[in-house]
Amino acid sequence: MTARDVSLAAKDPAGPWWTEIRATIQLSVPLILTNLAQTVITATDVVILGWVGAAYLAAGALATNLYFALLIFGIGLVSAVAPMVARERGRNRHAVREVRRTVRQGLWASVALVIPFWIVLWHTEEILLWLGQEPELARLAAENMRGLQWAMLPFLWYIVLRSFIAALERPAWSLVVGIAGVIFNALIVWALVFGHFGLPKLGMFGAGIGSTLSAMLMFIGMALVCLFDRQFRRYHVFGRFWRPDWARFRALWRLGLPMGIAIGLEVTVFNAAVFLMGLIGASAVAAHAIAIQVASLCFMVPLGFSQAVTVRVGIAYGAGDPDAIRRAGWTPFILGVGFMACTALMMFAIPNVLIGVFLDRADPNNAEVIALAVSFLGIAALFQVFDGAQAIAGGMLRGLHDARVPMIYAALGFWGVGLTLSVLLGFWFGLGGIGIWIGLATGLAAVSAMLITRWLRRERLGLVRGGTEPIVAP
Repeated sequence: MTARDVSLAAKDPAGPWWTEIRATIQLSVPLILTNLAQTVITATDVVILGWVGAAYLAAGALATNLYFALLIFGIGLVSAVAPMVARERGRNRHAVREVRRTVRQGLWASVALVIPFWIVLWHTEEILLWLGQEPELARLAAENMRGLQWAMLPFLWYIVLRSFIAALERPAWSLVVGIAGVIFNALIVWALVFGHFGLPKLGMFGAGIGSTLSAMLMFIGMALVCLFDRQFRRYHVFGRFWRPDWARFRALWRLGLPMGIAIGLEVTVFNAAVFLMGLIGASAVAAHAIAIQVASLCFMVPLGFSQAVTVRVGIAYGAGDPDAIRRAGWTPFILGVGFMACTALMMFAIPNVLIGVFLDRADPNNAEVIALAVSFLGIAALFQVFDGAQAIAGGMLRGLHDARVPMIYAALGFWGVGLTLSVLLGFWFGLGGIGIWIGLATGLAAVSAMLITRWLRRERLGLVRGGTEPIVAP
């Protein structure tokens, strides 16, 4: 905490823990709602392409999955801005130059990362053909990507600015911009795909262009907030944009690179699970899609707590306050895992109701998918608790600028334990889709156990020391 935060906590008659709970909830709720808004944007694109036809929907899914596989790494990398800014605030709540330079280097890092990614995505058709996809789907996906790939830079810049204002514990504007992005994206994609509002009918390419325009709107919206809101404009985040700070640039990559790799390992193991389900059958894929959609929607809550805990722990770390670090870490963990425990009970109690949102339960043709989805949701109930625990524990350690070892834990847990066990149980022991889900849940449990153990040993490992030192030498 900053000295001011500590003073306020000491004067609060409710005590420092209640102060931390209030601060955590005030920071987490807008972040959770923003995450939900971004999920709605992706879902909207899928729905609109589905109106065109099954081939367009399938091709759009292929393009989006390839794009997202690269984007998620970039999000992990530039999200390092949040713990770096939070630490600077903890060291000196009046820090301006250090914060501005960190944001600037986050914007620079986005450019450095996106250029090679653009080159890769330009060859989408060749990549999909190499992966064995149907030529027509590969062609349509490449058409979509010609418009979509340019969204990556403005979206990463939006993430940088969102991380900046989240680290200042003022995330409400990111929610406002996110909601505006949802509405604009739905209208512009619909208009460009079908040719409404006097715009040309561009089909797959229009869907990609619409997503790019939406990303640009979201970045411009956040930029205007940073320029004109009195809470943010004093930082002049775009001032001297051309001026390098190579030491800070390297510091951001040292922290952000393992963060990006860790989140990439998590996402890709779930992508691999879809392919494993495809080897079992169409019913298994459909049931898996339902279960993972329910789980993903619930995951937005611990994801928001994870983003908040990175900031709260980062501020306490910069202030060199071990007690504040403990409170800042455990408060979101208890709240987030408690929420996931409630969703687990819901999955146990009313699985058929949840499945009915996606499928007609009265249709006998859906009986096999429904039966599989019920069994998957039973395992997903345990999966929920472990998923929330590992997400928030990872955020706790990122607040301490500890990312390299958690990256190794992600590799060992998600791929070494989770995917290996999914293959063994699903195919070697003949458990099918249930075995794959048991493997995924076990991998999440392994990662969460390793991360929590490291958090418990943070003082012994020396992770809480050094927060008050400058990120780069003055």
